Amino acid sequence: MDVTRFLPLLGRLLIGLPFLMSGVGKLTAYGATTAYIGSVGLPLAPLGWAIAVAFEIGGGLLLVLGFRARAVAFGMAVFTLATAIFFHRNFADQNQMIHFLKNLMIIGGLLQIAHFGAGRFSLDARDPKKVAGATT
Repeated sequence: MDVTRFLPLLGRLLIGLPFLMSGVGKLTAYGATTAYIGSVGLPLAPLGWAIAVAFEIGGGLLLVLGFRARAVAFGMAVFTLATAIFFHRNFADQNQMIHFLKNLMIIGGLLQIAHFGAGRFSLDARDPKKVAGATT
């Protein structure tokens, strides 16, 4: 049995589930989240909250399911880069630098999904044209 066929699924779970959990957390922390968005100088904090919740819950769920994974992963990579730039740019604070670098690592994984696709165990695999190397 070739266990490597499960690696794309595992990768999507390890990237998608933390986004999903973070988005659900933002649903219950509207005030704190909008205050944090405002504290970094971004306007329209309620809109920022809605965008973050949509990307994190929607994108996380779509990644886990492997639905339109290439486009979703690319969009999530752009979203993650924006959060790194706006929220983790104070490199004098080692914690912020670690979060910035963590975001870059997540972007690397998302770009791998954007290039290689969701893999065999995904909704995208229902259409072999969408998944590189998928067999049915």
